[in-house]
Amino acid sequence: MANNNNNQKVVPQAKQALNQMKLEIANELGMANYQQMDKGNLTARENGYVGGYMTKKLVEMAEQQMAGKQQYKTRK
Repeated sequence: MANNNNNQKVVPQAKQALNQMKLEIANELGMANYQQMDKGNLTARENGYVGGYMTKKLVEMAEQQMAGKQQYKTRK
C-alpha cells in the first residue's frame, strides 16, 4: 500500500522528537514493539489511540508554555 501522506511539517526539525514521542506513547499503551509493527495490521482504534494521546500531550505542553508567558500587553 502506498503512503499518500501529504502532511507537511511546520517545523521539520521536530520530526525526530515527534517520532520519539510516538514510540514512548505507544509503549505506555502496551505496544512495546510499535516501531517494528506493520501499522496496517493495527486496528483504527489502536492507531487512533497513539495519535490521540500524542495530540493531547502536545496541547498540554503548549498550554503550559503559554501559561508561563504573558500573551498580550494592554495599552493604556
